[in-house]
Amino acid sequence: MTTYALIFIIPTLAVMLDTLFGDPKHLPHPVRLIGAGLEWCEKTIRASGLDLRLAGWLTVFLFAAGVWGLVELLMNIPYLGVLIGLYLAYAGLARGCLIRESRKALSLIESNNLDAARTAVSMLVSRDTRNLDAEALRQTLAETVSENLNDGFVAPLFYLCLLGPGGLWAYKTVSTMDSMWGYRTERFNDLGQGAAKTDDILAWIPARITAYLMLIAAIGRGLDISSAKKQYKNDARKMESPNAGWPMATAAWLLRGHMGGPTVYFGQIKDKPSLGPVGKVWNAAMAQRLITLCDRTGSLAAWVFIPVLGICSLIF
Repeated sequence: MTTYALIFIIPTLAVMLDTLFGDPKHLPHPVRLIGAGLEWCEKTIRASGLDLRLAGWLTVFLFAAGVWGLVELLMNIPYLGVLIGLYLAYAGLARGCLIRESRKALSLIESNNLDAARTAVSMLVSRDTRNLDAEALRQTLAETVSENLNDGFVAPLFYLCLLGPGGLWAYKTVSTMDSMWGYRTERFNDLGQGAAKTDDILAWIPARITAYLMLIAAIGRGLDISSAKKQYKNDARKMESPNAGWPMATAAWLLRGHMGGPTVYFGQIKDKPSLGPVGKVWNAAMAQRLITLCDRTGSLAAWVFIPVLGICSLIF
């Protein structure tokens, strides 16, 4: 595989495939394999009697390094390596699926099919959606679309353009571990510490880039850029996560819709920090404009990352 194919052509085609087709649902997805591997790791660690915190940290580094090495090995297969690299790059991006599923969920909310809407939104979030009304569903959708824009697309694309498919899947491995183990519950508080902290570190730069790109993508769209510039950094720092609040707070102020407040996770109510103007309820038009903004922000990220990070990776 040539350097130029790896650095420029594969990311470009991967973004195009993701935009056109979304997740490759009918093909073997690496995340499912990683998830199955992590389930086996958890059972093995718990059965072994190892210190959970130490074992969790070791698993993060060994698993991510192993995945990176495997991807590099597969991409060096003669003739097939380029296609494998392209598929893995495409499968690691999730903007197409996020935008499609978000629009589908919003359509169900606005057609007053709330049972189906709750199910659709639950597929995008880890919180309990069973008792949410239309207003709460719109807010939940706005929160998850803005947060997952970074987690599901901008950050993976950042590592794809900078480090290739191997780097992308090392990041995705850590992100998957965080989504499975990174909860402050009795079960995962120790085992998941390494995954949560490493994911925080790896997503730190992309999350802030996502916020800046959202501000740029909002130019000329009639959104409240002035308030967003003044308020989003202060609001972002309220969040427990060092990264999630950046795209969320930016979206909240640009669209002038409130985020945060009491939220049910695993049967327990958690009072999340307030982002955006208090008391501003999300309506259908605001939610639709946010989804469109996130889609455009993803496109802008591709236009910036592929040439700029590609050139950086060639130089360094």
